[in-house]
Amino acid sequence: MNNPSSDPEMNARDRIGARESSPPLEAGLYVVATPIGNLRDITLRALDILATASRVYAEDTRVAMKLMDAYGLKPRLGAYHEHNAEAMRETILDALERGESIALISDAGTPLISDPGFKLAREVISAGHRVFPIPGASALLAGLVISGLPTDRFMFAGFLPPKQGARRAALAEVADADATLIFYETGPRLADSLADMAEVLGARPAAVTRELTKMFEEARRASLSDLAAHYAEAGAPKGEIVVIVGPPEAKGEVSDEALDVFLLRALSRGVKEAASEAARDLGVPRKRAYARALELKDRA
Repeated sequence: MNNPSSDPEMNARDRIGARESSPPLEAGLYVVATPIGNLRDITLRALDILATASRVYAEDTRVAMKLMDAYGLKPRLGAYHEHNAEAMRETILDALERGESIALISDAGTPLISDPGFKLAREVISAGHRVFPIPGASALLAGLVISGLPTDRFMFAGFLPPKQGARRAALAEVADADATLIFYETGPRLADSLADMAEVLGARPAAVTRELTKMFEEARRASLSDLAAHYAEAGAPKGEIVVIVGPPEAKGEVSDEALDVFLLRALSRGVKEAASEAARDLGVPRKRAYARALELKDRA
């Protein structure tokens, strides 16, 4: 059996991973996670990438400079955001063709999560270039692990639509998911979003986490309806917000007869509303409730 300490390749990997700076960067797109609050949450590898990349593209260069200044980094910095993304993708692809290394960062957390970076990664891959993940901070994972809710299966649903009708429709699409749900939300919309979650998803445990890793970090845990009532009274909180909602509770099998009785009472409010109420109150799959509601309406 070979002695691991005598393996030059293993020793090289160990030095690179733990004690020495990374070697010169290969050409490609480096998707670099940055802190979501506490600047000390940056990784050593991320600092190496940001220091040696041919150019760093940031969502907001002013925000990026705070991080760079904190660590004495002076990269060639450019902007990549939703307003210039289409034009900048061509510039970045040209740089990759020349063999350059490009780092992409967002204002906070892991790029490509609820930002236009995924389109860049997709085009970089399509052009035959490599995309390198440089992992680190993520608000959705930070919120999940302090929520006290199940972590074995979860679904990230991003930002909900701002208008109530579209928001409730989006919630209805994920209501049957047997998983913990994770949403991003803004302070001014939080109370209304929680009220719609309580209406569409039913009585579920939830947590509102905000200012994660910062001085005023908070996690408030209660039912959706109680959280909605709290923020309706307290007003819009400050900071970036992650809402985590527990999965639907397992309920006993509902017979066709019991489902029909429920739907017939609710059909006066419309097929969609009746199906939503059945899914919420009886725990039956929304598709089953909707199909049965349509049949009952046609018979009427």
